[in-house]
Amino acid sequence: MKIKEKNIQILLVIITLMMTIFRFLLNEKGRINPDSIRYMRFAHGLPVIDNTTTPLGYPAAIKFFTYFGFDEFWSSKLIGILGCLFIILFAWSKKFYFRESIIVCSLFSILSLFSFTLSEALILPFVFLFLYTAALAIDRKIEGWKAVFYLSLSLIILYNIRYSALFIIGGTGLYGLIFWKRKYGPSFIISAAIGMIFIVLYKFLFIDYFNKDYVKDFLEIGLHPTSQLLVELFQGLCTTFNPFIHMANPAGGIINYGIYGIGLLNILFMVFLFVRQKLSNTEFFCVFIGVSGIIFSYFIQYFYSLTPMDYRLIAPFSFPLWLVYFKKLFELFDTKVYIISVLSLMSGMLFTWLSKGNYLENRKAITEYLKSENLDKVPLKFFIIEEKNLEKVQVAELISTVNPQVTITIKPQDTLQKTTLTRYKVLQKVKIDKNKYQ
Repeated sequence: MKIKEKNIQILLVIITLMMTIFRFLLNEKGRINPDSIRYMRFAHGLPVIDNTTTPLGYPAAIKFFTYFGFDEFWSSKLIGILGCLFIILFAWSKKFYFRESIIVCSLFSILSLFSFTLSEALILPFVFLFLYTAALAIDRKIEGWKAVFYLSLSLIILYNIRYSALFIIGGTGLYGLIFWKRKYGPSFIISAAIGMIFIVLYKFLFIDYFNKDYVKDFLEIGLHPTSQLLVELFQGLCTTFNPFIHMANPAGGIINYGIYGIGLLNILFMVFLFVRQKLSNTEFFCVFIGVSGIIFSYFIQYFYSLTPMDYRLIAPFSFPLWLVYFKKLFELFDTKVYIISVLSLMSGMLFTWLSKGNYLENRKAITEYLKSENLDKVPLKFFIIEEKNLEKVQVAELISTVNPQVTITIKPQDTLQKTTLTRYKVLQKVKIDKNKYQ
C-alpha cells in the first residue's frame, strides 16, 4: 500500500468519525425520531419486554452499554460510532473490502445512519460480518456443517436486530437454490432453512406470547396503490444511491431534479459496471443479496405498513451494492475514487452546518425542566393529536433523550394526568434551539 494512500485512508476515517459525532450534536434533538423513542424506552425497561414491534437486539445492545455509566441516548450513539469503526477495522484485519468500506462508511447517507438512534447503526456491522462469512463459504475456506453453522448464526443475529433481515434470509436461500449444484450451494439452502425455522419459532414463542394480534394488526392487503409505490421506489433508490445528498426537498422544487438525477445516473453507471465487468462469485452474492432485498422490500409494502422506501430502509441492502460498486471503481480509477468520499463529506459538512441546531443546549433546557417538574425519572406520556405529525412529536423526541420512559398518546383524556406532557405545555417554559432541516 502506498504511504500516500494510507494517509488518505487514516484522514478519511478520522473525519468520518468526527462527522458522525457532529451530525447528532449539531441537530436540535440529537438525531432522534419516533422509532428512537421506542428503542430507548424498550432498552430502559429490559428485561421487561416493552413491545414486539422491534426485535430485541438493538434495545439489548443499548441496555448493555448503560451498565458502563451511559444513559440510553449516549449508549445508542456509542453503538453507532463503534459500529462504523468495527466495519473499518474488521475489513482491515481480514483484508476484505477494506478500501471500499472506508468510502462506504464516509458516504453522507451511511454516516447519517451511524449518528442516528436507529437499529441500522447496529445491523450494518453484522451485514458486513455476514457477507464475510458468505465469502468464506463461497471460496470454500469453511465448508459443510461449519459453513452452515456460521451462516445460520449470522442470519439469526441479523433477524434479531431488524425484521427486514427476513429478506436477507430469503435471498440467501434463493441464491443457494440457484447454485445448488455447486459445492457451497447446499450450505446456503440449509442455513436459510434454519433461519426460517428460527423466524417461525420466534413468532410463536416470543411475538405471540406478548402480542398475539401483532401479525393481524400489521398485515393488510392493498395498503397502497402501485402508482404510489413505484414513485416512492424511484425516489428512494435515487436518494439512496446519491453519494452526496440522501434526502430530497419535501417542498419539491428544481433542486430535487438534481438530487434524483445524480442518483439515477449513479444507478445506471453501477448497472453498467456490474454487467460490463465480470463479477466474482463473492461479488455476485453481494449484488444478489442487495438487489433481492430491495425487491422484497418493495413488494412487502402491498400488505405490510412501512414508511416510504428511503436510504434508511434500503441501507442493509444498498450496503453490499456500494461495496462491490466501489471495488469496480477502484479497478478502473485506483486512488482517484477517494474523491467521492471527500465530496460526500464536504456536502455533509455543508448541510450539517446550514441546518445546525444545538442538541446539548436543548438537552440542558429539557433536563432542567423535567427536574423542576419532578418528571425526570417517571414514566411519561406525550399527547399529540395525530401521530403522523412529525413536527409536533419533536419535543417528545428531545424529552426521550433525557427520560426514555416516554410513550406517545393520542387520547385527549390523558392530558388530565400530571405525567402527560404536550408540546404547548413544554414550550411555555422551555426555549428550544431549532434547525431548519432534519
